[in-house]
Amino acid sequence: MTAADEIPSREDYKHFLNIPTRWMDNDVYGHVNNVVYYSYFDTVINKYLIDEGGLDFANDPVIGIAVQTHCEFKQSLQFPDVIDAGLRVGHLGNSSVRYEIGLFKQGDDAIAAAGYFVHVFVERTSQKPVPIPDGIRTALEQLTV
Repeated sequence: MTAADEIPSREDYKHFLNIPTRWMDNDVYGHVNNVVYYSYFDTVINKYLIDEGGLDFANDPVIGIAVQTHCEFKQSLQFPDVIDAGLRVGHLGNSSVRYEIGLFKQGDDAIAAAGYFVHVFVERTSQKPVPIPDGIRTALEQLTV
């Protein structure tokens, strides 16, 4: 999120992916375990990079490495909820990007969780930062706020 007191709404996100929760996502308290939220973040980001940016995660010489993540929990999610995962780009640098994600229970306008995920793009073998590949940059520019 861009400000500590900002609570984003659905309209603040430019792209959505529906993600069904799974039975195994719930913990003993009957709601999605906190660590699973990060897998939803990773899923909406990487699905977008593959579909819109042309990412070939198995073969591309440049890959994105997560260097920072954050999540604020607002409401519980639980199986069998379907999640509308909203995605936008809060900052697009030369070799890094800050994705901002909002998780909403399908059909609900109140945000369940909001967070961010920072990728630094690196050359796969050396792990040294490099510019974001053109196809991915073009796709990310579409989500920039």
